[in-house]
Amino acid sequence: MIGIGAGMAVLPAWWILRRVGEGADPAWHTETEPLERAFPVLGPLTDARWVSSRDNERDLPSPELVISGLAQTAPGRLDELTAAHVFVDGGPADDFDAWFEKPLKGEGPEDPRWIRSDELDRQGSGHSTALWFDRRSGTVRFRAVNPYG
Repeated sequence: MIGIGAGMAVLPAWWILRRVGEGADPAWHTETEPLERAFPVLGPLTDARWVSSRDNERDLPSPELVISGLAQTAPGRLDELTAAHVFVDGGPADDFDAWFEKPLKGEGPEDPRWIRSDELDRQGSGHSTALWFDRRSGTVRFRAVNPYG
């Protein structure tokens, strides 16, 4: 099944709701598989730190599922993406400022030079995906609202 657009697949809710395995930092998820399913255009990822708006101790769950974080693309993947899509300079407007993103505040590459592509970002009825890439480190920063459809 295809989710919010070409290159964006359906992400099962149980993937998002699964907590980090024992022994890992409980502040964020480190699994790459859910992200690879949500963002197949990124290809295999080698590292990830991400959070979900459903990861909380609040009495009321978030009405929308939002995933946000950082991941490391495989060597050469960003070169492939920049050759196939139009990119412009531009980074995220905030530093993980949402309440559920606080564990990621200050994380990411040092002195990033973010680029982004309108061709890879998605906006739709109740869904959105934004991807920013640091050309030097191969890091992708992402934020997706209701990525599983």
